[in-house]
Amino acid sequence: MGHSNNNTKPVAGRRLLLTGLISVALVAMLVIGSTVEAQRTQTNRSRAAAKPSPSPAGIDSLGAPPPVPKLKEKPIQDVTPGDVISVTTSEVMLPVTVRDRNGSLVTELTRNDFRVYEEGNQQPLSDLALRQVPVDVVLMVDASSSVASNIDDFRRAAEGFAKRLDAEDRISLIKFDDRVELLLDWTKNRYQLQRALNRVEPGMFTRFNDALFLASRDQFSTATKSRRAVIILSDGIDNGRGSTTLEGALQALLKAQAVVYVVSNTQISRASKLAQIDQLSSSSTPQFNQIQIDGLREGIRALDQSEQNLAQLTEATGGRLFKPLSFDALESTYAEVADELRHQYALYYTPLNKTRDGGFRRVKVETANPAFRTQTRVGYFAPKS
Repeated sequence: MGHSNNNTKPVAGRRLLLTGLISVALVAMLVIGSTVEAQRTQTNRSRAAAKPSPSPAGIDSLGAPPPVPKLKEKPIQDVTPGDVISVTTSEVMLPVTVRDRNGSLVTELTRNDFRVYEEGNQQPLSDLALRQVPVDVVLMVDASSSVASNIDDFRRAAEGFAKRLDAEDRISLIKFDDRVELLLDWTKNRYQLQRALNRVEPGMFTRFNDALFLASRDQFSTATKSRRAVIILSDGIDNGRGSTTLEGALQALLKAQAVVYVVSNTQISRASKLAQIDQLSSSSTPQFNQIQIDGLREGIRALDQSEQNLAQLTEATGGRLFKPLSFDALESTYAEVADELRHQYALYYTPLNKTRDGGFRRVKVETANPAFRTQTRVGYFAPKS
């Protein structure tokens, strides 16, 4: 009995040890399994977060989206006052207005009634010298303080002017004061002009020379068969803050072959300043008003000089200078300009001088009737090879 008991104890101990080892192994497996499952769960969550939401059927088959397109930069064209912009063909076109002794338009002339001279030499007119060609008109308005209070008068006059043009004539609109702004590019649509006129707002100073230069360079840079005209409402007094002289502006206009009509408010401004001087001079203490009086007189001298400049500008380009006495007369003035443009002759000739040197050539137009007065630009810039 004693021997059996001794053998039983080691067996029981081994069983107990084995049971402990199995328990430890089971616990370890549970721990490892939990850890693996936790890692798997975390991985699945991460993948789920990174994976995009399901796309509608068909979009995946389109592949990756195309790259964002890049806009092409518009070529920069620097045109200086010395560059030749127009007259790229050998034929020259001269817009000519003819009036009789009474100032009435003469509209029944034929090719044989005209004589064209270039640098003193008579030029042969082509058989198609009197063509009915459309006109491209740049309407320009000085929105500085001198005109600002009468913008509505200009709007009405401009609308009336447009109605008198032919359907094929084009119009663009430029406003200038502290800056030069294109409000409407070339269009035949009169409704678009009406909308653009409503965007004319008053400013302060007057960049008159810059406005003329930029209009010539940008609006007339493309060669066309049309006649070209600029109609501008301004007193013509430049504030000196721009980069263009009056001579530079005139040169640009001649190169663009544009006829300039100026509706000047100089007479209106002069009458206003004279009335103020009379009022100040008749006061009980005129000596205290002398500084204001001197300033007004200086303003009148500036208006006088401006009128001389505007007269030279319009004459050189073949246009006219209008000096209405009130803004109420704007509509009739613009109507007169439209009437002249409708009855303007277009004379074509091929110059006898074939030299393509880019030089300026003076021209003169006469009629067989010495009583008639012709009106055209002083010359043109020849082509340059």
